Amino acid sequence: MPENKRRSHSAPLWASQNFLTSGLVISRLLDTAQIFPEDLVLEIGPGKGHITRQLLDRCSQVAAIEADPVLCTRLRERFAGEPRFSLRQGDFLQTPLPKRPYKVFANIPFSLTTAIIRRLTSASNPPAGIWLVVELGAAKRFAGQPRENLTSLSLRPFFQVRVVAGIPRREFHPAPRVDAALLEILPRQMPDLPLSEREAYRKFLDRSWKQGLESTLTKRQISTALRLAGLPSPGVDQNMKYVQWLCLFRCWRERGR
Repeated sequence: MPENKRRSHSAPLWASQNFLTSGLVISRLLDTAQIFPEDLVLEIGPGKGHITRQLLDRCSQVAAIEADPVLCTRLRERFAGEPRFSLRQGDFLQTPLPKRPYKVFANIPFSLTTAIIRRLTSASNPPAGIWLVVELGAAKRFAGQPRENLTSLSLRPFFQVRVVAGIPRREFHPAPRVDAALLEILPRQMPDLPLSEREAYRKFLDRSWKQGLESTLTKRQISTALRLAGLPSPGVDQNMKYVQWLCLFRCWRERGR
């Protein structure tokens, strides 16, 4: 079948999105975010502009990125004549990020949660604050609930991550299969590690998590490092807190691994 004919039978991009349309719900979520009149806010996937409208009431400028051409047309019509709104059609993961200070507030495609957060948190100019509507399960995973995981540990030295609000699935149109949440990611004012050690830390975590701690340090090194730091030894299931992982990484680094 020719490419143009296949496209004519495919669903538009917006058909797979879950929109927040309640002004009260959007206002409640924005109240939890640190967005001020002087801020530039990047919105990923503005959809039909429900969040965009309220963002414009709270900040100085909204820079939006939307992949769906149909929605882009509607957004340009809705915000025609609004000089504080700019819109770029394209893939956020391939779009340059702002060079000036900015924040992010968005109801993102749930299927791209990990890729979007990785892009934002690994950027050379990361946002001053990130608030994303994501699946509740994903929000808990990034926040390290109910226990730390490889994803949450990777962010901990550089960002403070928490679930700030739950969002029942009924608040979306169409409703997703699961509830959602607003996830907050804020850069630490004083990171626990310098950015120059970020890749080494992730390498240590990845190897230790997948192959076991003893693939990076001996049992004696592990127990000694934790004891000297006044921290408990790891349990049988290796369910350690972030401070224990950080302590062991520093021990591993000092040994020039």
